[in-house]
Amino acid sequence: MKSPVFLFILSGICFSTVDVMAKILVQDTNLIAVVWSRFFGQLLLAAPIAWYFLGKNFWRTQNLGLQLFRSCLLVATAALFFAGLNWLPLAEASSITFTAPIWVAILSGPILGERVGPKDWLVAAIGFLGILFIARPGSAIFHLAALLLVLMAFLNAIFQLSTRKLVEDSEYTTFFYSGIVGLVISTVLLPIAAPLPTLPAYEYALFGLIGLFGGIAHLLVVLAFYKMRPYKLTPLVFLQLIWAVGYGYLIFGELPDGLSVVGMILIASSGIWLIWNHRTIST
Repeated sequence: MKSPVFLFILSGICFSTVDVMAKILVQDTNLIAVVWSRFFGQLLLAAPIAWYFLGKNFWRTQNLGLQLFRSCLLVATAALFFAGLNWLPLAEASSITFTAPIWVAILSGPILGERVGPKDWLVAAIGFLGILFIARPGSAIFHLAALLLVLMAFLNAIFQLSTRKLVEDSEYTTFFYSGIVGLVISTVLLPIAAPLPTLPAYEYALFGLIGLFGGIAHLLVVLAFYKMRPYKLTPLVFLQLIWAVGYGYLIFGELPDGLSVVGMILIASSGIWLIWNHRTIST
């Protein structure tokens, strides 16, 4: 078995690959179909894995309400992020979503009763300042899609904190609920989606691969967290900024400008500091 660090880094590469496929697909098809494919593929992976490790009662949960709430949050974050990718460069969009650890640190006070000190608020403010360097409200490059990603990061923080409360359920049960709830919600919404246009063959392949890579990414995170405390691994999530910049340049011809790079550094630095100073934070 590979080391947890390797597994976690590999999960980040898979997540960034999903982002690339989603950006291509949402520009040529429709958002609901992309979200549906994402969760359909995850469920195909999650159900047999959960059955293998937990047996036929893998679906039983000690907290059904929280499982459903958490899974709905995951659907919302996926939809918001994919929507934002339709208008924003990959690296900049990814950077804004990485304010989630900052939101986690802030919300851990009212939700989990943990102490949030003045220094935490200051570091969080520096991280949010990074969003302004990237989005630049009032400038010609500002797009309202940046607000979708800020909302996505906020909901993702609540998603992470909700995950921490599911201590009585197996990770594989939670993995299964994430897939099936996402699939049910997106299936209900499919009838209102615009019909798919005729697509190049490779884009049909992307519909299949986006769910597979998303499911593998989540599974790798589960396996990594089984072997190492989450707070030791979570700072590595910011390596995804490197993959996002690389993918953005190679596939879309996008490179962040100087101010965007400053914003990315502020967000990543603040997030890493808050993670290491709130070592119970997990994703």
